[in-house]
Amino acid sequence: MRYFIQFAYNGTQYHGWQIQPNASSVQETLNKALSVLLNSSINVMGAGRTDTGVHARQMYAHFDFEAPVDTAMLVHKLNSYLPKDIAVFDLIKVHDDAHCRFDATKRTYEYHINTVKNPFLEELSWYFSQKLDVVLMNEAAKILLNHTDFQCFSKVNTDVNTFDCTIFEAYWTIENDKLVFTISANRFLRNMVRSIVGTLINIGLHKISLSGFETIIASKSREKAGFSVPAHGLYLTDISYDYITN
Repeated sequence: MRYFIQFAYNGTQYHGWQIQPNASSVQETLNKALSVLLNSSINVMGAGRTDTGVHARQMYAHFDFEAPVDTAMLVHKLNSYLPKDIAVFDLIKVHDDAHCRFDATKRTYEYHINTVKNPFLEELSWYFSQKLDVVLMNEAAKILLNHTDFQCFSKVNTDVNTFDCTIFEAYWTIENDKLVFTISANRFLRNMVRSIVGTLINIGLHKISLSGFETIIASKSREKAGFSVPAHGLYLTDISYDYITN
């Protein structure tokens, strides 16, 4: 039997989602909790990978277990067992071929910037005090929807078959002393959101023009795009499936 687990985490204390030697990861923490509570060796498959320090407000993973599970009881036990920076929302029995990574139809990320120094946001938002032209940044964000090849925003030497992504929406909003960038796509490349945000920041500083932004995308060169913003402002906020209602 296959189960999807829906959960959230604060990524500050973790070296990303994926298990790695000599470093704490969200995947390893979930594996240990499920293995103890189900008295069986459990290995979860994540819907994607987040880097060190990146957060998730909504994340999915799946695992297989031979016996039926009291999902409500297991959710309760997991939340009692897991550390305070990981919360489980739901456990969903799905068909045996369901795959949390390959079946996802849309993913949404947010990047948070606080424009006024706030000690309570130190690990949850990037502090950037320079004045930005948000109107121009939104004009540039619209340009993303006209393209599909985003190699210029991808981490170099990454093992992918294609750099094509379909972006459904990309925009900035102002919330008091915060700027929030929201972007949704069918898939994302490694480091893609953080490098897009860094490039849009340079546009907001009038260091790159809109035509220059078009040139960067066409170049397919990571060297021509902007810097990669810090990880702690990035949140995975939504993952959509045809067979799950959020």
